[in-house]
Amino acid sequence: MFQTFKNAFKTPEICKKILITLALLLVYRVGCFVPIPGLNSALIYQPIAEMNDFSLMFSAITGSAFQYGTLFSLGIVPFINSFIIMQLLTLIIPKLEKLSKDGEEGRKKITQYTRYLAILLALIQAIGVMFAWEGSITPVFTNDPSNEVDKIFTMIFVVIILVGGSALVMWLSERITEYGIGNGTSLIIFIGIISSLGNSILTAVTNIIPNQVKAGDTTSIWFLLGFFVLVAVLFFVIVFMDMAERKIKVQYAKQIKGNKMYGGQSTHIPIKVTAGGVMPIIFASSLIMFPQMIIQFGGWESTKFGLFWAEWFGTNGNLYAPIMFLLIVFFGFFYAQIQFNPDDVARMLQQNGGFVQGVRPGKATSDYLRKINNRLTLFGSLFLAVIALIPTLILQQVDGFAALGLGNAFSATGLMIVVSTALEFQKQLESQLLVKNNKGFLK
Repeated sequence: MFQTFKNAFKTPEICKKILITLALLLVYRVGCFVPIPGLNSALIYQPIAEMNDFSLMFSAITGSAFQYGTLFSLGIVPFINSFIIMQLLTLIIPKLEKLSKDGEEGRKKITQYTRYLAILLALIQAIGVMFAWEGSITPVFTNDPSNEVDKIFTMIFVVIILVGGSALVMWLSERITEYGIGNGTSLIIFIGIISSLGNSILTAVTNIIPNQVKAGDTTSIWFLLGFFVLVAVLFFVIVFMDMAERKIKVQYAKQIKGNKMYGGQSTHIPIKVTAGGVMPIIFASSLIMFPQMIIQFGGWESTKFGLFWAEWFGTNGNLYAPIMFLLIVFFGFFYAQIQFNPDDVARMLQQNGGFVQGVRPGKATSDYLRKINNRLTLFGSLFLAVIALIPTLILQQVDGFAALGLGNAFSATGLMIVVSTALEFQKQLESQLLVKNNKGFLK
């Protein structure tokens, strides 16, 4: 990995892309600290220990921007939701499915539709956030809190700023993808999670632990070391599973065309254990957190339904873990069907004279590939469900971790996103270095 970065910085073109990526990420982080006129950030701010599940998720993804009520409070969340919805609609609406198979032009149209939907979702979420922050409004035109007209115009102004900030984040992610190393959306989420974790560790090291040590309690130091050990173990397991795959050996028949013989080669079909990566967890989290978002924006936390939802379906609720487990397994199979189609692979092999050794071409090959894919998907989905729930529950239930604020600030889901993004970043660097070297060789 270090050699890859060293070689990347030695290559001027790739070094320029890295610097562009860092510059755009810096712009994003600066925007996370820009206050919104008309909002009293002191009234919006909540310590991590006092935040509910929805606020914790938003704050982690946006790098604490939502926690402080700044320009990028919505972050990249509307674009992520829009992307997920468009993927689901592509499977349901034939016109969108046809566009997805029309090559570059079709993908451009789907991307444009995704942008429009992201703006609409940002507007809806901004209005909901505005009502949640209504008590923090400071009229900007007359500075008179009793002026209702000024307050309404200020609320409209704040909604426009929030939507514009979300659109700017979406634009930054696309520029990172286009002019930087790539995968701008994941990198922005990566930076947000890392910064949130960094703030929590810094608070624990500079504030919580010294106060406990002065009181004669040194157990917090051991809990912090245990947290680092747990993260290291999770890091190793996630990397191992992310790179795990089953290779199906494929043989191509020999063909004689004219005076030349073609084929006769052997290759393999790689089927990943976790084909969907962290997407099943994101899908499941978004679905189970959606009612919490409605409750939060509507101010219904103290109602019977709000209390019922928090008791049974909140992060510490009685049914949260089993329902989240089942949702992750379900979406693991759902996303695997999107990523790998055995019928298409079997058809392509048959058309090109390829076959899996010991399996008849056609339907038999399709059934064979589907059986292997289902087994791998089941194992990978169970792994995702366990890795997403068990470490998070440990960090939140053990008093030592909760006292340091690490259980609420970080989760195994966040670690999976961080690790997956880091691995993808390295792969993109390696592929770009390979392309650069091949160009030099061809010249």
